[in-house]
Amino acid sequence: MLKIWAGMARYGINTERAFGVSIPFLREEAREYKGDHELALELWKSGYHEARILGGIIDDPKKVTTAQLEEWVKDFDSWDLCDQCCSNLFVFTKNAYAKAIEWANREEEFVKRAGFVMMACIAVKQKKLEDANLYHF
Repeated sequence: MLKIWAGMARYGINTERAFGVSIPFLREEAREYKGDHELALELWKSGYHEARILGGIIDDPKKVTTAQLEEWVKDFDSWDLCDQCCSNLFVFTKNAYAKAIEWANREEEFVKRAGFVMMACIAVKQKKLEDANLYHF
């Protein structure tokens, strides 16, 4: 286990509140709880790294509020948490496009990163979006 945490720390992940659980394992476990908004909120509140990633995987994007987006983005403390939440959840929310632009112009490191991750995810995952909308990025 120490080897896993050393690898996580090498990539800038805070291991004080991490278990070393792999993303494939989290994805497998998430299948049973997909769309459980309340559980996702509780997982996020726990403060544990993998619990937060799992919360982002299972949450229902239709129930995510602007306040939740802002709360969660401010809690990002690693690139993987940022990227996982943006690509698994945030990109599918009704505010994805606006938040991508807003966050990319903010100064906080992981908030800014979230903005750019959102832009990339929108370009790849929102198939119905007109190409002209991407020019505003």
